[in-house]
Amino acid sequence: MYLIVIAWLYVTVMMTVAEASAPNGSLLGAAITFIFYGLLPCVILVYILGTPERKRRLRARRQHEQQQWDAAQATAAAATELPPSDAGAPDRSGHAPGAAQNTGIAAVREET
Repeated sequence: MYLIVIAWLYVTVMMTVAEASAPNGSLLGAAITFIFYGLLPCVILVYILGTPERKRRLRARRQHEQQQWDAAQATAAAATELPPSDAGAPDRSGHAPGAAQNTGIAAVREET
């Protein structure tokens, strides 16, 4: 892929030099020739042909992150395992239930 890009840029540089050194050529015309006939198509070509490699790297990175997350979850689960004596607790947390909420205050209603 890069060989094609290098060859195409070589051709466009030669076209740019020919445009700039022509008797009725200009540097602006040479710059426009290089940008729109050489650089822009090469950038598009490299982007399109590099898509499978980018997808492969993204897939590998996501798989690596998933493995790290799974390992962290397994470590956290092993660290928070409860002793067998608390196995019968309904919420399995080993903490006392929370206090009852104060229901002595009546709700405020809007007058209609």
